[in-house]
Parts: sequence; structure tokens; C-alpha cells
Amino acid sequence: MKFVIITGMSGAGKSQAIKTFEDMGYFCVDNMPPLLLSKFTELCMGHDTEITKVAFGIDSRTGVLFSELDKVLSEFEASHGNCEILFLEASDEALVKRYKETRRKHPLSGEGSVTDGIAAERKLFASLRKKAAYVVDTSDMKPRQLQEYIKNVVDTEYNAKKYMSVEIVSFGFKYGIPLDADSVFDVRFLPNPFYISEMKTKTGLDDVVAEYVKNSPVTDEFLEKFKDMITFLLPNYVDEGKANLVLAVGCTGGKHRSVTIANELYKHVLNLGYNTFISHRDINKDR
Repeated sequence: MKFVIITGMSGAGKSQAIKTFEDMGYFCVDNMPPLLLSKFTELCMGHDTEITKVAFGIDSRTGVLFSELDKVLSEFEASHGNCEILFLEASDEALVKRYKETRRKHPLSGEGSVTDGIAAERKLFASLRKKAAYVVDTSDMKPRQLQEYIKNVVDTEYNAKKYMSVEIVSFGFKYGIPLDADSVFDVRFLPNPFYISEMKTKTGLDDVVAEYVKNSPVTDEFLEKFKDMITFLLPNYVDEGKANLVLAVGCTGGKHRSVTIANELYKHVLNLGYNTFISHRDINKDR
């Protein structure tokens, strides 16, 4: 089991880092009291779970409990193996600017200023920073750059295809476009089985309907171009850091053409190696 502790200066990007680890398939726990570190790990390892990677967010909000961290980490490594530490920091100027923008109080400022809180926190984290496997200065980093660092440096075994979820939805335009769709494809130009009596009450899940829709030069050409475009788009969405992608395929009623094409798209995306699932939103409406 892989363990990572995400810590560092308040305002340096810990929340963004935790979100990235979640997208990478880690089981994440934020603001974990150090004394519970080993007990929580034993809980994960002692049950029949699929948890293989865990990330703990630990920061100065733990208060007096933070003083126990050095001792806890030594005991943890002795019993569970190495636990990598990702330490996030930033310049005083960058941290003060971020706190001014969010108008939040620094957790260690007490009755003093944000600058006082930053100084106290640097002193508190001095020994922990020396133990970190990764120290990242986020002063001039954008959230996307921090994501890329974590994916390319901290977890080199990360497989973006595995953790980007691709949902394919067929729908009928007469019932409205899916609200969560990232891309919408209109296939109402394809041959329509609705006007053939023996197919009218069937759906794209029936072989006779699917074959009718696909048995057309227009459909052949469209599917070739469509699959080629999707093959091009998906890795670019991955590079953009997208964790969930919804592709909606629509025809008039959402029962024949859209279902057929969505099924073909599903098989293609699955063959490309992405985590993919499909739903037919309107297939049973008006029955």
C-alpha cells in the first residue's frame, strides 16, 4: 500500500493537491490528527477493501497534536513502511496575497497578523520540511502546474486513462439535452428506423435496429470520422486534467439512432483503455 502525507504552509495549495490525489484514485483524509495515522492505516489494511493508495492531509490546524507528528512518523515507518511526504510552500509575499484575496484568518495568527501566523508556521514545520521527499514552491504555480507535478513526479505509476471517467449518454432532443454534457453530438441525419413499422417499437439495443442504422454509407463515414475525433480528443482532455467527461449522443426520441451510435462509441472508448460507462436516458420513454 502506498502512503503519502500532504502538508506544508497554509495557503500553499494543499486543498488543490488533495483533490488531485483523489482524482488519481487515492483514498484521501484531510486534517488527519497524527495520533490516528497508524490506527487508520491498520483499519484500511485489516479489511477486504480495494484501497491501495492513501493520502493524508496534515497541517497546523491539528494544533497541539502536531507536536506528536515526528514520533508518529517514526513509528509508522517502522510498522507500515515508508510514507512519502509532499511539502508545499510559498513565499511570504505569495501567501499574504492569497490570504488577502480569500479574506481568511491564518490558523496560527492568533491575535496577530497574517505575517505573524506565517512566521510561526515556518518555525513549526522546519523539521518536517527536512524529512519531505518532495518540496514544492507554489509561489508562481498555477493549479494545473501543481497537478502535473504530482502526476509526473510524486506518482510516476499514475495512469491518467484509468482515472478519467468517460460517460456516454444517449438521449432524445425532444426531452432536452443532458445538463451535465461536456460535448453533444446530433445524429438525427442518420437513417431513422422509427418510420419502419417493424422497428418503430424497438430500440437501438435490438440487432435489427442497430444493423439498419449502421448499414448505410453515411453511417459508415460518420463513425469513422467520429471515432477518429474522439481518439484525438480524449488524451487532450486527460492532459487538461479533466477527471470526468460526459459525451452525449442525441436523436429525436433517444431510442434508435442515438442508442446505436452511443453503443458503438462506448465500445471504441473502452478499447482505447479508458474507464467508460454508458447509459440510455430516454430509451424507455413514451412506451
